[in-house]
Amino acid sequence: MRAAVIFGLGTSPADLKRFQAGSTAEWVQGLPASSADADAILIFGGDGTIHRHLPALVRLQLPVLIVPAGSGNDFARALKLRSMRDSLRVWRDFELGKIQARAVDLGVIAPCASPERTHYFCCVAGCGLDSVTARRANQMPRWLRAHGGYALALLPVLFKLPAFSMRLVQVDGKDHTEAERLTLLAAFANTQFYGDGMRIAPEANLTDGKLDICRINKLNPLKLLSMFPTVYFGRHLLLPEVEYSRAERVRAQTEIPLDIYADGEFVCETPAEISVAAGALRVICSPR
Repeated sequence: MRAAVIFGLGTSPADLKRFQAGSTAEWVQGLPASSADADAILIFGGDGTIHRHLPALVRLQLPVLIVPAGSGNDFARALKLRSMRDSLRVWRDFELGKIQARAVDLGVIAPCASPERTHYFCCVAGCGLDSVTARRANQMPRWLRAHGGYALALLPVLFKLPAFSMRLVQVDGKDHTEAERLTLLAAFANTQFYGDGMRIAPEANLTDGKLDICRINKLNPLKLLSMFPTVYFGRHLLLPEVEYSRAERVRAQTEIPLDIYADGEFVCETPAEISVAAGALRVICSPR
């Protein structure tokens, strides 16, 4: 077996030694040029590192193992890979043929201004409160981002960000809904988690071919502040100001262009269409 290895920021070949011990694999560093050049890919890093490589990973269609080693590891968390030990155990099972790679969905963002320039994301795309928070978090030192940076970046924004008018046009099979609201945050989720463990979309399923859409409408700052801790447990869905739905694709439109971030990275501005690429990525993880 030939295994290609990608090292994200803050990782190095030293992190690979535990995987090499007792392994019969031939190890090569860097993204393979074609699917014939490797049998699997290991990514040491977080959501940002995965995000940057998604176009190539989709093209190659090789099994991918995520080793959580970034400042945000929500995609690994969704795959139940919460530590390097978890990833090592899964890798050993994969080498021995005990488990097979399985296909999971990815999100796709297409800016309306240039729909041919599509962008994949693995976790959650967001607009409004999430985008402002992600931008602030990205300006923090890496060690701080890895230790509650998203939450620290969010708290000062809770009292400052005004609600904005957003129209969401959702399509799910033959069903079509359209609604405009004063919105604080709109999240378009492929996985349950973002912001390093916040369960913004607690009902999201990586293999259902749909996005989970969570919209938080205008509410007073104190209520918003009290709601914040509940997002870690998915209890924010109990609030009347929170709308939750599921769709195959959604178009997000705002009165003025607003940033859309996905996996913690800037992608584009509104208006944009967000959809699902069903089974687009093959991952190595524990059986369900």
